[in-house]
Amino acid sequence: MKKILSLIVLVAVLTSCEEDVKFNNPAVQGLKDNELWKATDFTASRGGDNSLTITADNGFEIITLKTQNIDPGVYTLGINESNKATYTLSVDGIEMFYSTGTNIGDGEITISADPTETNITAGYITGFFHFNAEDEAGDVINFQRGVFYRIPITSVTP
Repeated sequence: MKKILSLIVLVAVLTSCEEDVKFNNPAVQGLKDNELWKATDFTASRGGDNSLTITADNGFEIITLKTQNIDPGVYTLGINESNKATYTLSVDGIEMFYSTGTNIGDGEITISADPTETNITAGYITGFFHFNAEDEAGDVINFQRGVFYRIPITSVTP
């Protein structure tokens, strides 16, 4: 009897195991003020001057990351307008806008040099970001551990 009961328990345990794996490929996400922020829609565009603009949104919030060049490397924020991060919240007629810029905020956008993650010729780009952006009143919003993974480069903007 013990053998039958043990066999039934073993069968129940093995049949109840389930592997539910979800892949975020491509994806844009990070921690906004220590809370998970995840985009539902995103685009990357290459400028005629070889700049990069990544736009990601989740319906109410929009992040825009701009670098002066699409090449792999580290782009520092808060120094100029060429490398910039913005965050916009639009809900119920209320709009809040935060940005980095010349002597405003700080952070970095890093474009990966790994050819399995970033391949400009094949049309996708991967990297990391973190920033502190300010609004007109000087209030700060913080993004950390941000990642954009294999985002398709959709167009060339003039």
